[in-house]
Amino acid sequence: MIMKSGLCLATFSCKNNDDGDGLDLKISSMESYSLQFVPKLESFDEPCQWTSVPLSGEARNSKRAKLGNIAEESVGSNSGSIYSICSSMSSNSLNGLPGLHFRDHVRAYTQRFLAVEAMEEAAAAMIWGSQVDEAEEDGSGVDEMRLVQQLVAGAEAVACRDKVHASALLSELQARALVFGTSFQRVASCFVQGLSDRLALVQHLGAVGILGQGGNPAPRRGTMTSERKEALRLVYEICPYIQFGHFVANASVMEAFEGESSVHVIDLGMTLGLPCGHQWWNLMHSLAHRPGGPPHKLRITGIGYSIDCLCAIGNDLERYSKSLGMNFEFLAIENSLENLRVEDFNVEEGEALVINSILQLHCVVKESRGALNSVLQMLHKLSPRLLVLVEQDSSHNGPFFLGRFMEALHYYSAIFDSLDVMLPKYDTRRAKMEQFFFAEEIKNIVSCEGPARVERHEKIDQWRRRMSRAGFQPAPIKMLAQVKQWLGESKAWDGFTVVEEKGCLVLGWNLKPMVAASCWKCN
Repeated sequence: MIMKSGLCLATFSCKNNDDGDGLDLKISSMESYSLQFVPKLESFDEPCQWTSVPLSGEARNSKRAKLGNIAEESVGSNSGSIYSICSSMSSNSLNGLPGLHFRDHVRAYTQRFLAVEAMEEAAAAMIWGSQVDEAEEDGSGVDEMRLVQQLVAGAEAVACRDKVHASALLSELQARALVFGTSFQRVASCFVQGLSDRLALVQHLGAVGILGQGGNPAPRRGTMTSERKEALRLVYEICPYIQFGHFVANASVMEAFEGESSVHVIDLGMTLGLPCGHQWWNLMHSLAHRPGGPPHKLRITGIGYSIDCLCAIGNDLERYSKSLGMNFEFLAIENSLENLRVEDFNVEEGEALVINSILQLHCVVKESRGALNSVLQMLHKLSPRLLVLVEQDSSHNGPFFLGRFMEALHYYSAIFDSLDVMLPKYDTRRAKMEQFFFAEEIKNIVSCEGPARVERHEKIDQWRRRMSRAGFQPAPIKMLAQVKQWLGESKAWDGFTVVEEKGCLVLGWNLKPMVAASCWKCN
């Protein structure tokens, strides 16, 4: 143990820079509504006019009869799942067709919902696991379609700053979106809470200005609550999302370190705040047993908000390195990514450097776009041999609230569907993951603006443009077969897929992109 100038353990240099940040649920009964809206609902500056008409059973049956001929086209391969309905809405929504108003999308998809409903009833035994008459009595498919429509209506009302109408809709939604209901009821409960939080920040109609830049930001990863820590651990152990990133990153790092005797890894946001350095235990084991023996020296730099957490991880890694007979150093830096400088990293001449970012850099994306560019340019100056980037592959940072809402609803509906397959219905582990991990992300996306909104996920194409502007060029990942084999080893992950897209690997649920991994090198 070496103690020197603030070092917390064997050659630990702990640099301090304070940065801080800092979110319950409910659920209702409501008739299906035929909604009529005014155009330009994405603007916060104009009030909206609403008319809500209960859609009676007779009217619904009449519409369904008219739509019978287009049912097959409308359903396609959607199988009647709520995730598929959201997929349809998202794939053609606000950003994709700027010439159409949002009401046109709602009306069009309301018709599609009715067509799906007709097909569902015809195949209820297959879809709902019951006979046709039982499905009609139960009405669960119809209820969930109504819930989709109501949720969209609630988002519209909040976007229009119509506090009276939005409050009425959300109050009814809170009784319908059940925390222990179907997958869509559960995900809807998270969006309802996010909308409620956003509504609380909305100024009264007619007031000057728009939505305030407030909300409850996601808690700093270094100072998470015990519930969120437990939820994060369960997400890591049960779901493939984080493990996929670690697997691809470690394989890429091993390739970059091939034949090198002095190697250095910089981990942006040390292991997401996981209590153990899961990723680096696996890498150290691989390096220790690689052909030709371990490197002469391995250095790992961990960046995070809690120096105590970083030092605890470093202690564990040091003990493990000794058991492997490796020469190991750990540097802990307590700082935000925006405030890092090249001098903080103590990069040694002749060492092979790799930068690792697992679900971290999206938090640096701001409206100004300058913060991320500064961070990427600083990282480029370090001249890494490789930068591994793993991010959620979805558009949750668009300029318009309703567009973000629909994209997020589509994305998280798929996640909650996957949890349904992986865990039994009343498994408390699933509830913990949903309510203390994914719900926090949803509420941050839906309710927050300005600096408080940190869950700014973007598609891989946008990251390509950002990385290119910062001076990085793609390093194609050529391990698709290896990753597919790894994914197939767990039967619990049936339904997950991996595809290669322009040199990147994308993990998806039933082909819906969820997480993208890419590698970059300096020009």
